Amino acid sequence: MKLLIKNGRVINPAAKFDAVADVLVADGKIAQVGENLTAEDAEVYDATGKVVTPGLVDLHVHFREPGQEAKEDFLSGSEAAAAGGFTTVCTMPNTKPVVDTAAMVRSLKERAAEVAKVHVQIIGAVTKGQKGQELAELGDMLQAGAVAFSDDGHFDPTAKVLLSAYDYLHTFDKVIINHDEEPSLVEEGVMNEGHRSAMLGLKGRPTVAEDIAVARDVLLAEYADARVHVAHISSARAVDIVRQAKKRGVRVTAEVTPQHLTMTDECVNLFDTSTKINPPLRTQRDCDALLAGLKDGTIDAIVTDHSPHAQEEKDREYIYAPSGFPGLETSLGVMLTDLCQTGKLDLPTIITKMTYEPAQALGLAAGTLNTGAAADITVIDPELTWTVDEKKFYTRGSHSPFVGRQLKGRAVLTVVDGRIVMRDGQVF
Repeated sequence: MKLLIKNGRVINPAAKFDAVADVLVADGKIAQVGENLTAEDAEVYDATGKVVTPGLVDLHVHFREPGQEAKEDFLSGSEAAAAGGFTTVCTMPNTKPVVDTAAMVRSLKERAAEVAKVHVQIIGAVTKGQKGQELAELGDMLQAGAVAFSDDGHFDPTAKVLLSAYDYLHTFDKVIINHDEEPSLVEEGVMNEGHRSAMLGLKGRPTVAEDIAVARDVLLAEYADARVHVAHISSARAVDIVRQAKKRGVRVTAEVTPQHLTMTDECVNLFDTSTKINPPLRTQRDCDALLAGLKDGTIDAIVTDHSPHAQEEKDREYIYAPSGFPGLETSLGVMLTDLCQTGKLDLPTIITKMTYEPAQALGLAAGTLNTGAAADITVIDPELTWTVDEKKFYTRGSHSPFVGRQLKGRAVLTVVDGRIVMRDGQVF
């Protein structure tokens, strides 16, 4: 099968290419990128006025499989990914049971191959049961196909155990993704500690809890000459800790979510649990620092932390509701509307941080339109205005702080291995 995408603004960060051009796909691969391309028997897609990019890459999603399929599974989650323009996603292991064995990794890879609409990569747990006490089957999970390791949702309290994991994975040049919040400082906290939490009478989670944890994990990685990736960074000081570490040559990367870039703790409403996330929404000062970190290269990736929950779980008092909301279908629109359209962040940087750089952070074969690469492609209409409607979500989660918002810019075509899996919002 051949596909010819014509006359779009092609942004390929891997080749530093940004120009109006055509993209020819043949046999599931990128065959050619250039002007005035033709091909017999090719399906032609007119991308005039649109942006053609590598398929979006998300390093941080929760598809809830196994054990919590009522919230999400590989089919519904991958449909949401395709609808949002993502062609590669990495699933976190804090499932029930935890993904901490090679057998689990193999099983989930087989499941993804059977039902997923996009590429689903498996992240394994660092410790058995994510309990922070004993290393999981790291080597066996690597052989089974795990792309990275994380105890996301938990902070590994024992430095010695984490250092042992760093020492072991250093040999294989694989990444540990850390959820960085010191537990003793955030117990029972449900939002950022500050003026807003005091006004609402809610127990807070201070930024220093994140700062201490990021500093510890970065220092341990530096000591072991290992690779560390800071998950969903949210505090200004944590950004600077990563910045200074990179200057020293520490092998550290970091990610940020659209919600932490564009929302503050002033958005927290006791009657809307969609704003309850972990780490919590911070202050405008933190948002500004995160944006600066994206611009200067301190932060490598924009991720969704897609975390759907069942309706009845989120429809509770704020302090009892679980943290997180689905983000795959809104992420790109929020970035384009709140940061690109406002001139705060240019389009090529957004595309780079949602394609090439996240793929590089985990060593994934994704995020590029180079000749010979897998034909994973996203076409974006930057002028398309649309309203976020949870009733039209493919994800099983419905609580999102972006519901009802009018956004400008959306993926209109998603191509995986040369096959169209989404066109104009419809997933096939």
